[in-house]
Amino acid sequence: MDDACGGPRAGLRASGVDAVRMTMRRALRTSPWLAAQVARPAAMLCACILAGCAAMTPPQAGQPQVAVLAHWGAPSGRYALADGAERLEYANGPFGRMTWMVDVGRDGRVQAVQQVLNEAHFADFAARVVGLSPAQVLLELGRPAERRQLGWLGGALWSWRYPTNDCLWFQVSFDNEGHASAASYGIDPSCDQPNDSNRN
Repeated sequence: MDDACGGPRAGLRASGVDAVRMTMRRALRTSPWLAAQVARPAAMLCACILAGCAAMTPPQAGQPQVAVLAHWGAPSGRYALADGAERLEYANGPFGRMTWMVDVGRDGRVQAVQQVLNEAHFADFAARVVGLSPAQVLLELGRPAERRQLGWLGGALWSWRYPTNDCLWFQVSFDNEGHASAASYGIDPSCDQPNDSNRN
């Protein structure tokens, strides 16, 4: 798991990182030229990070769809809604923890915006999940981080990562007929790895 995400492995290499920092500080104090070389890319990196944060600012209600597409690019999914409206899905990949759903009305303007990968939405969704089709699940949660067939057991299991400090992801089970049968939390295997430092 990425240490920067605050996961359970965030402190495993703290002593090594501290040693590197001390070495860099000594070098920067004794070499003005090196300090200048480091400062320029660091400033560029900060600017890129700030630009990335600005790029993910959620659309506002009433904003035209063309502005959303210009700012966020092509959606990762599109879903038809009632009355000619459309839901645009912006998922950020298998290791991403946010999926924004942008509902656009027939007039081409944003009606609603929601980040759907959160525990409050999961609780509401889990109470009515039984019997939903895969298409209905996608409409609610967007594309999952993983889709796994359950082999001889039959059915399938879909999993979504979400913002949490726990080593968990949200999962929906499907029966052999392709209908959702349950929803719950499970252990995210990406952060459930053995700690090599504990081995003899």
